[in-house]
Amino acid sequence: MSQITSEIWTREKDDLMEMKMELREVLVTRRMPEAGMDLLGRECKIRLWDEERPIPRNNLLELAKGVAGIACMLTDRIDRVVMDSAGAGLKAIAVMAVGFDNIELAEATRRGILVGNTPGILTEATADLTWALILSLGRRIVEGDRMVRQGKFNGWAPTLLLGADFSGKTIGIVGIGRIGFAVAKRAAGFGMKVLYYDPRPLPAEREKEISAKAVLLPELLRESDFICLHCPLIKETFHLIGERELGWMKESAYLINVSRGPVVDEPALVRALQEERIAGAALDVYEKEPELSAGLVDRPNVILAPHLGSASIETRSKMSVMTAMNLLAGMRGELPPYCVNPEARKLFPRPSNS
Repeated sequence: MSQITSEIWTREKDDLMEMKMELREVLVTRRMPEAGMDLLGRECKIRLWDEERPIPRNNLLELAKGVAGIACMLTDRIDRVVMDSAGAGLKAIAVMAVGFDNIELAEATRRGILVGNTPGILTEATADLTWALILSLGRRIVEGDRMVRQGKFNGWAPTLLLGADFSGKTIGIVGIGRIGFAVAKRAAGFGMKVLYYDPRPLPAEREKEISAKAVLLPELLRESDFICLHCPLIKETFHLIGERELGWMKESAYLINVSRGPVVDEPALVRALQEERIAGAALDVYEKEPELSAGLVDRPNVILAPHLGSASIETRSKMSVMTAMNLLAGMRGELPPYCVNPEARKLFPRPSNS
């Protein structure tokens, strides 16, 4: 067991040893890091989709039959059909992500199914990934790597792969939650001006902490050199960045999306790139993930990352533990440590002799 796994296990061992829960079956829709799998394996029989691709719908429905808990990924649609397949014994659902729009939450709550997520823990890793994309995009690192690998680098040249400076530029952050705030804090080290748009502006003291100014979305898009998306996927943010919004951006501006794919109208983005109406884009998430809109892979000024936002060893290990703890607690009828529908506990099915 790794050091981080051991540390986490030590912190939780006493509570886990007190569990008096019968061995139940749970579905894990993708292999998680060892720490989380170990916790679940001590208390449950695990049905695991152990392939390096999202679980197909028919397999999901089949494997869900009769399980007491489902540990899922953001790419898995857990709706009433899946809940029906699991049956009345389904007590808890835990998603290994901050977002939980893949779960039909109202239906889960109606059935007394407790749902947990993994907030907070991935903030720093995702902010770091955002800056990795900003720097790589602005300084054309991926293009340069490709050039060298293809044997096209003939030595230093004064105009070779000229990119953007960062000092003195403006970064616009759409969504100033935990991750957006962490991205803004890092901008100070580059001497950048920070604008942000959020329906719920920060208190003045929090704005001062990151030297940020709240503006409306049109102003942010018109004034920013680097635009980073960190908003949740809800009805109001679906295609938040579309044809009109891309038209507001500078021709020299870059778009970075590490939030949710459908926040961006991907075909509209492809057209803006093809017509050189913006300088480039970096995406870690996609509208129809893992599928890509036609034309994205053809653009040299686009970085396409495979959903790496939280992909550090430490962060993913901790996320797997949070997922396991949510699921185990929920199956016992206890409030998961990171519960998104605590009201469901009132409807949690109780044994007839309880």
